[in-house]
Formats: sequence, structure tokens, C-alpha cells
Amino acid sequence: MRKLKGFSFKGKRVLVRCDFNVPLSPKGDILDDFRIKETVPTIEYLVKKGAKVILMSHLGDPGGRILNDLKLDSIQDRLMEYLDLSVVKAQDCIGLDIEEWTRHMLPGEILLLENLRFHKGEKNADRNFARKLSRLGDIFVQDAFGTCHRPHASIALLPKILPSGMGFLLEKEINALSKLLKKIKRPLAAIVGGVKFSTKIGAIEYFCKKADFTLLGGHIANILLKARGIKMGSVLPNGMMIKDIKKTFLFKAEVRLPVDFSVAIPGQKKKVVRKVGGVQPKERAFDIGPQTIRNFSEIIKKAQTIFWNGPLGKIEEPGFDRGTKEIAKTIVKNKKAFEVVGGGDTVSAISKFNLRETFDHVSTGGGAMLDFLAGKRLPGLAVLE
Repeated sequence: MRKLKGFSFKGKRVLVRCDFNVPLSPKGDILDDFRIKETVPTIEYLVKKGAKVILMSHLGDPGGRILNDLKLDSIQDRLMEYLDLSVVKAQDCIGLDIEEWTRHMLPGEILLLENLRFHKGEKNADRNFARKLSRLGDIFVQDAFGTCHRPHASIALLPKILPSGMGFLLEKEINALSKLLKKIKRPLAAIVGGVKFSTKIGAIEYFCKKADFTLLGGHIANILLKARGIKMGSVLPNGMMIKDIKKTFLFKAEVRLPVDFSVAIPGQKKKVVRKVGGVQPKERAFDIGPQTIRNFSEIIKKAQTIFWNGPLGKIEEPGFDRGTKEIAKTIVKNKKAFEVVGGGDTVSAISKFNLRETFDHVSTGGGAMLDFLAGKRLPGLAVLE
């Protein structure tokens, strides 16, 4: 893949695919600007090299409709804060007027295009839509690692039309995650939690083969335990049904599972600790328990490489974030380990605990990161090779 330093950008219109798909409050305020912040070095480099910088991204999933609450106005404001430069926003992402606008830009100017997904052609990988985007630039830079697993127009088609390369963020992601595939310092401990079983099973299978310890928590661990015949109270399978889980390698895989839980009792505010197999029919196991925290922590303390994706409890429920917080603190205290964390909920959690800056690498991707580690072909990377 071509790197930024392999191009001459002076006076060129450079289309940069960013991932500004950030979480928003009901009022439209940005809740976590990590993905915006991580793209800043690429933008600053292009400005310094005299490029005419045209930024594009999606936000949410408007289904090809124009929705006011998914316009990129808040992204524009946050970019200007970080760059300390003027960022002008277009009212659309394609069209003759915008094409003409880009041709009259001056070197160092920055234009932010409107939400790509306001057009159905983005998600539908429409070639005509990709061609219209290509008319806005002379060079394409991919810096949206978090969407590289999507075969969308701006990800998989646009790089076929324009001379293309990767930005600093994409390069950093590939280098860090490749260490989990090739340059592993052992012991390697992989921690996987969260809810989305079906999207994580490929990465879990990889770590079951490659890691010295694979630790499972969260809803994923709960439904696996239930599939193995353990009483887990009120557990609702998500993504994969119990019968489907029994057909996967994971049903009999050697993984470390919780031995106790912090449990919510229906109709009561208090929580109790239950040992594995002791969760009552209507109770909900919302967090790993104190003994599990100790067991997982002992493994993490000895590891020299640590991968983590997915909270270990239902952190949005008050009082059930202790397991996730304690494991995060244990990871960052291990100064000899190379630590990689990713996934939107996990990154939000470590940000909430003020621990994000202490990890060696925090990935901007969730699904893309897991697919990369599972050895799947990412359309946004394959097209750049």
C-alpha cells in the first residue's frame, strides 16, 4: 500500500475518507470525539504539503435520506477546534457545483462534504456514485479503518478510480494489529466480552488457536455457559441462538469463563454475587464477580501481549461496571505488556475511566478490527494493495 510520503500533494485535490461516525447525544452533541481526533495528523500533514483537502465521512445510517440530526455540522465544529483552521462544509457530497468548488480551492484549504449516506449509492456500492465522488479529487487517501470491512462506494470503489494510498491512522492501525498476528510476545491474553456473539466468533476462534489464554465475559460468556447447560437465570441469546452456538467450535473450546457474577434481582435495587450455576431463574447476570476479577487479573498480570474487545458487564446499568473497570486498571498496570483495545463500547468505557491514553493502541475499529484479526478480506484494504 502506498503511504502518504509516497505522493506529491502540492496543489492537488485530495479526497480523504474519514470515519467521523461518532456517538451523539439526543441533542446532537458529540459524546466521544476519539475518531475525529485520530484523523487530525493526516489532515495536518496534507495541509502542510499544500494539498486542497476534501474530507468525507458517513454518520449513522439515514437510509439514503437527508436527516438534519445526522448532518456533519458538529463534526465541522470539532475539526476546527482540533486543527485551529477554517473548515468549510458543503451542503452535499456530490454535484457539479461542489466539483467546481473543489477546482477553485486554494492549497491548504479544507472542505468537509456532507454525510455520504444521505445517498443510497454509498451503501449500495453504486459505481455511478463512486464516479461522481471521484470528480472531486485527484488523489484518494483512505483513513477510515473502522469502515474498511464495508464494501461501500467510497471504501471499495473510489480507490479503483483515483491514485490511492493510506493515511497515518490506517497505517498505525495495520502496524499495531499486525503485531497480534505476527510479532507476538508471550504469554498472549485475549479478553473478549460484549453482546454481539456472531460478529466476534471469528476473532475468538483465532485467539483460541493463537493465544495462551482466552478470557470471555459479558453477554457472550453468559450465553456460552447457558449453551453448555449451566443455569444462567434470564439470559436472552443475542445474534446467535443456543442451538447455533452448539454447532460452533466454541461450544467445546478451552476458554476461561466467569466463575461468579454480580447479579440484578428483579424489582430490587440491590445486587448480589452468585457463583456459576447459582443464578436464579428471573435474575440477570450483569457483571463478572469478584473471584472472576481476581482470576482474570492474575492472568493479565503475567501477559506480555494483551488484546481486549467488549465490556465484561452491562456497563450502562448503574453499579455493573466494576468488572470492566477493574480489568482495565489491571491491564494498564502491566507495564511490560503490549496492549491493544478496540470496539466502540470498550473505548467509551476506558474513556469514562480516564484510562484511554494509557493503552499502547486503541483501535478506531470494532467490526473491522475483529475481521482483520480473523483473517477476513477487508474490501477497503484489498483495493489499496
